[in-house]
Amino acid sequence: MANDYEGKVALVTGGGSGIGKATALKFASLGASVVVADINETGAQETVSQITELGGKAAAFAVDVSIGSQVKAMVDFTLETFGKLDCAFNNAGIEGEGGSIVDCSEENWARTIAIDLTGVFLCMKYEIPAMLDNGSGTIVNTSSVAGLAGTPGLPAYGAAKHGVVGLTKGAAKEYAPHGIRVNAVCPGVIETPMVTRLADDMSSTREAFDNLHPIGRLGQPEEIAEAVIWFCSPASSFVTGHAMAVDGGLLASWI
Repeated sequence: MANDYEGKVALVTGGGSGIGKATALKFASLGASVVVADINETGAQETVSQITELGGKAAAFAVDVSIGSQVKAMVDFTLETFGKLDCAFNNAGIEGEGGSIVDCSEENWARTIAIDLTGVFLCMKYEIPAMLDNGSGTIVNTSSVAGLAGTPGLPAYGAAKHGVVGLTKGAAKEYAPHGIRVNAVCPGVIETPMVTRLADDMSSTREAFDNLHPIGRLGQPEEIAEAVIWFCSPASSFVTGHAMAVDGGLLASWI
């Protein structure tokens, strides 16, 4: 895949940490120019600094993906900075608050849906026209194993991630004739700051999360990045509308 990304432009949301950061670094290492977008501008700038120190090309953009005007500005910035958009990884998200459906506040529901689902919708709304102008493109949306199976204790998150899968499949069918492929990656429990917060919130432990996976450990952000890179490469040219679990066997053993 080393030459697949030379001259390509990639946009990564949530690129200031975790899976987004690992993916931005991977895109850049393969020759792509990368826009690293994050609500945390400091985190985005740190990712950009790492890329440029390694000789890559990148630019940071501060964005709240739940606000349409900011998402449009992000895509406009990408086009103004690098001239086109080839690959988009719509990864920005939050875990929301843990608790039952009854305990889930309306505020938590609205905020989680706004960022995790509406944010993906808004990103595609503005990315797809840019890709149509380019004649092709690939989009990967971050769902979760919680988007493929029920997840008690995280009602808003589970609903949002199921929504991402549905949105991905609909967009894939709609835009396949136009040369745009749309897929979703569905991580298991990955060693990121989000998972650390979630463990604390749910009074869980690292060992408990490890034991969810038959493979016996948490996933690493770089392992999800590899899946995203494959989805965006010619190696997956006949794949669209697919929600792929990258989960250490978690779903295979979920009972």
